[in-house]
Amino acid sequence: MEENQPAPQQEQHLFDDFNQQLTQAGSGKRLANYIIDLVSFYVFMYFFSYVIVEISIDLAILIYGEGDGGFNLLGNLVVLLFYGAYMGLIEAMFKGRSLGKLITGTIAVNEDGSRISALTAFLRGISRAVPFNALSALGSPCYPWHDKWNKTYVVEYKDLNRG
Repeated sequence: MEENQPAPQQEQHLFDDFNQQLTQAGSGKRLANYIIDLVSFYVFMYFFSYVIVEISIDLAILIYGEGDGGFNLLGNLVVLLFYGAYMGLIEAMFKGRSLGKLITGTIAVNEDGSRISALTAFLRGISRAVPFNALSALGSPCYPWHDKWNKTYVVEYKDLNRG
């Protein structure tokens, strides 16, 4: 470096000293999110199934089984995958929020408090397709597998918009 040139200055960020306080959503709100989202998923599946039956009854039987009332492993796995894809798509479209999160005033964020990306939302959704994921949410604080594996939290939305 030449002697006449000044030393390069380090870039300063306006928010270096900003310390955002986020409140993790409680177990009650997480349960409400789950119930509301599950109901919205079943409403979606009702209409989706209707469309599938109108397109092809054979396709519907392949996806959902014969409807004999027995245990249909393939049909249950398909529904689990649909649920994961549905939740991932909804959270990706609404930047970390689902219908349940909109109603309860919560949002999914990364560990550092930043908004989740569409990929993270989709991965969170697919992680929900893992059997017994819902049971992993039991406990306090509530930290289910789909949050743990994707390094996300569900927090109060009002806290995210403060400051």
